[in-house]
Order: sequence, then structure tokens, then C-alpha cells
Amino acid sequence: MEKDIRECITSPMAAGASVSQSRSEDEETAAMRRASNQAFSGAGLIPKRRSSSRSIKRKKFDDELVESSLAKSTSRVKGQPVIEPIRCPGSDLMSIDKKKGLKSSSSLTPPLTMVIAPSSVPKRLKKNKQPLQITKDLGRWKPTDDLLLINAVLQTTDLTSVHLGVKFSCRFTMREIQERWYALLYDPVISKLAWQAMRQLHPEAIAAIQSKALFSQAEENLLSKITSSSQPKMEIFQDLLNKHPSVFYPSRTAKSLLIHWQLLKQHYLLEDQSVQPLPKGEQVLNFSDAEQVVDDAKLKDSRDEVLEHELMMADRHQKREIRQLEQELPRWQVLVDSITGMNSPDFDNQTLAALRGRMVRYLMRSREITLGRATKDKQIDVDLSLEGPAWKISRKQGIIKLKNNGDFFIANEGRRPIYIDGRPVLSGNKWKLNNNSVMEIAGLRFVFLINQELISLIKAEAAKMNQP
Repeated sequence: MEKDIRECITSPMAAGASVSQSRSEDEETAAMRRASNQAFSGAGLIPKRRSSSRSIKRKKFDDELVESSLAKSTSRVKGQPVIEPIRCPGSDLMSIDKKKGLKSSSSLTPPLTMVIAPSSVPKRLKKNKQPLQITKDLGRWKPTDDLLLINAVLQTTDLTSVHLGVKFSCRFTMREIQERWYALLYDPVISKLAWQAMRQLHPEAIAAIQSKALFSQAEENLLSKITSSSQPKMEIFQDLLNKHPSVFYPSRTAKSLLIHWQLLKQHYLLEDQSVQPLPKGEQVLNFSDAEQVVDDAKLKDSRDEVLEHELMMADRHQKREIRQLEQELPRWQVLVDSITGMNSPDFDNQTLAALRGRMVRYLMRSREITLGRATKDKQIDVDLSLEGPAWKISRKQGIIKLKNNGDFFIANEGRRPIYIDGRPVLSGNKWKLNNNSVMEIAGLRFVFLINQELISLIKAEAAKMNQP
């Protein structure tokens, strides 16, 4: 009986202990979660609830497709880093706590861990940018330029000498040459691409580039030992190449050494030469020194008043002779007509003047006539096409009028100028016609002849009419 009573007493006590133990464990886990939630909420690290931003799938029109594609591209480029929460299961946390025997909530691990995963689009953009820069650099720097740069640097070990002495395909600055050399040394991508491009060069192109390699200091020291007073031949330079194969560049020839030695001699860089001092007084070494000595003030020509007066008088005399010949031109025209037998026509009482050409003679019997080129729909008084080719003459080229005082005037109504005694009469202008005036229109020449007897009678009648 005592055993049964003891078992009945101990069993509820054990059950109560187990219940209290489970309750304490639940309280501990709840306290742990509260503490972790308070810690993360205080720090502001609990992410908000995520929701899908995708639109409902439906049929899209063409304009919507374009707009949606643009919106997606902009949202991808401007995307922020994605915060992904990772929850640890409660059973794992409990098992860890039971194994470690933790009793306080101060050493608890948080149930949420934050993982910042940057979007993959910026990575793609970065990967796309790099090849563009490489191809741009390779497009400006050609394989021949890279080979020239490498050979020159290996020869001189001085980028300044390379910049001054090497002629590349483009005009590179000192900074660009430095950046390219460092890229070939330390950038694996650029150096690999440049090496592949140089390997594809033709052997003849490589040989031509190697022949342009700069001379090193050791090579110039050997060449400067040859005296300037001697007349070295090709055999001497060939002996130098044979004796010092490790010093000279492999592509050097006896002819190239001779040419470079002549340059050294020209610039006084041989061992037995010394730089000449600057000229003193009237001593002149070369053209540049003579140019510096010359005084610019002495080069200006002084004015010669006597010569200027003579030139002015000669110019005035020539102009006077020209004017006199122009005035005598009608007299010479009459003399030519008398010699050739082309005498002036016999005017009748109705003819005021005549326009005589090489083939045709036109009579002026009215106070106003028009001259030009006749067509089917337009007829004029004087058709110049009868004299010769007149396709450059206007349909209404000019008008000849007789005024009451007995003077004849011609007005240009066409596009081309009319030359009267060698002087042009432009469109819209007038000019007085004298007897035996030479008229030229588009290559056709005419002589204007005036009936002096009839014109004198007209002047007399006009004078009588003006008298009171």
C-alpha cells in the first residue's frame, strides 16, 4: 500500500515536473524570438512583405509592346540590391540550444539572416563595357604600332626617346604611349589580343618594322669610334656586325650602319668631333646662322621718289595714247573700207542709218527699230540670226532710237552685254551711237553708219521749230 501511495504521489509530481519543464522550454523559445524580433525591429532590418510586381498576362498591341520593353529595360538598369531573408527553422535552433546548454537569451543567434544579392544586370553591363574599351584601344593602336613600340623600348629603354624618334601610324601623345606600354605589360586581356594580332602580321611587314628600330646607346658608341676623317666602306661596318653580334639588333645591315654613321657625323656626334662654337662677328657657318645675323630693318626697300615720278609719267603717257587711238578708230575704219572696196552704201532719202555686217546690211528707215533674234511667234525689225549663229542673242536684244536733236541711242534690253567700240553696255543701260561705231553682240560684229545729209536736214528743221 505504501508503495502504491508513493507511486501515486511521485507520478503527479513527475508529470508536473515534465509539464513545467516543457513550459519553461516554450517560454525560453518565445523569449528568444521576442528578443531577436526586438533586436531586428530596432535596427530596422526586418524586410517588408514582398509582393509580385508582374502585370497580368494579356494580349498587347504594338505600341504597348514597345512601351513595356522600354519600361523593363529601365527598371532592370536602375534596380536596387535585393534583400533576401532566410529563416532558420525552430527545430534547428532548439537543437543547437539544447546541445550548447544555453540558458540566457543574450547569446542567442538571430532567427533571420540578411543576404544582400546585387542584381545581375549591372554585372552584364560591366562585362559589356570592357570589350568595347578593349576594341576601341585596339582600333587606334595597330599591330604594327605595338611591334614598333616594343622594339623601340627594348632598344632605348626610354619612352621619351620612343615618343620623339618613332613614327607611328597615328600621332600619339606621350601619355598615350605610356598607357599603352603599361597595358601591354600588366593588362592580360589587351596584351593577349595584341600578341595575337602581331603574330598574324606578314613576315615582310615584320621585317620592315624591325628595320626601323631605333639605335641603342651601345650601338651608337661602337659607330662613333670610327673617325670622321676616314672614308669607311661597307666592309668595315660588316666587320662590326660580325664582331659584335650581341650588341647590334638582328635586322641591322652594313648599309643601315653606314647611313646612321653619316647622320652622327653630320651632327658632330663622333668621338673625334667637337661641337663648333657660335659664330662671332661676320663668321657664318650655315644658312640658319646667316638668317639670325641678317637685320630685318635693312631688308626694307627705301623709296625712290625719282623712279616713282618716272613710272607715273610713263603711265600717264600710255593712257593718253590709248585715248587718242580710241578717238581715231572711226577714221581708220573708213580707211580700211576704202582699201577693201567696201565703200559706204548710197543712202536714199528714206534711210536714216544702216547696220552693216559681214554678210547682211540692215537699213533703218524709222526713228525706232528693235534688233534681236526672230522666232515663229515673235517678229522683230532686225533679225541678227541672218548674219550668223545667234542662239546666245536674246529675242529682243536692243532698241535703236533717233532723237529730235539728231543723236542715235541704243538701249540694251537683253541679258548679254552689247559692246560699242569695245565698251560694254549692260542690260537696262543706254549708249550714244556715232558714225562708224563698231557694235558687237555675242560674237557678231556690225558697223553703224549714219546718213549725214538726212540727219543734217532733220537737225535744221528741229532748229527752226525751236525758234520763236
